[in-house]
Amino acid sequence: MTASSRDLPTAYVPSGAAPARDADQLRARIPGWGVDLDPADRPSVPKLQFHEDLSGAHWEFPERQPERWPRERSIEHAFLTPVFGTACPPHGLSGVIRKFSYRRYSEGRAAHWLLLLLADRVDAWESHLRSFATLHPDNPITETGVLSEFSHHGLSSRLGRRRSDLVHQPLDPVIVAGPWVAAGGAAFVGIRTLMRMLRR
Repeated sequence: MTASSRDLPTAYVPSGAAPARDADQLRARIPGWGVDLDPADRPSVPKLQFHEDLSGAHWEFPERQPERWPRERSIEHAFLTPVFGTACPPHGLSGVIRKFSYRRYSEGRAAHWLLLLLADRVDAWESHLRSFATLHPDNPITETGVLSEFSHHGLSSRLGRRRSDLVHQPLDPVIVAGPWVAAGGAAFVGIRTLMRMLRR
C-alpha cells in the first residue's frame, strides 16, 4: 500500500513543503479538527490578551526577596532573580569553590560546571568528616551498597548480559573505595606519627 504525498507528514515530503490541504476535507476526515480556529471557541484566548484592570499585577517590577547573604549568580545576569532558593547556603571549602565558579566563569564555559562538580565532591567529603564528630558516622560499607554485590547476584547480573557499563566497572572500586582507603591510610599515618611524638 503506497501513501500519497498528501497523506505524509512534512518531514517525509521531498520538497520539504507541507502539501496544501483543504480545511473541509480535514474536518470531515478528522473528528474535531479545527475546533480552536475561531477565537470565540478558545477558552485560552482571554488569557493571551492583556487587560490592565484584570491582570492582577500591582507592580511594575515584582517585589524582591531579601538577600541575607551574598548569593551566587551567573555573570550573564545583571542581578538576582526576584525569588531564589535559600535551602542550601554555600559553606566551607565547597562554598568557596562554588562562589569562585559563578564569579569567574560564564555558564557557557565547561570550567563553570567542572568547578561545580568539584564543589559537590568536596561538599560530600566535608559531610563525611562532620559525620565522624557525631554518634552516627558514615558507614562506607553499607552506604555504598557493596554488600548487595553478594546478596543480589552482583556477578551473574554482569556476565553474559552485554551490559554497556562493564567497561568502567573495574574502576568503580577504585573510585568509590579509593578515597576511603586513602583517608584511612592518612589517618593511620597521622595517628602513628602523633603517638611517636608523644612518646618522645
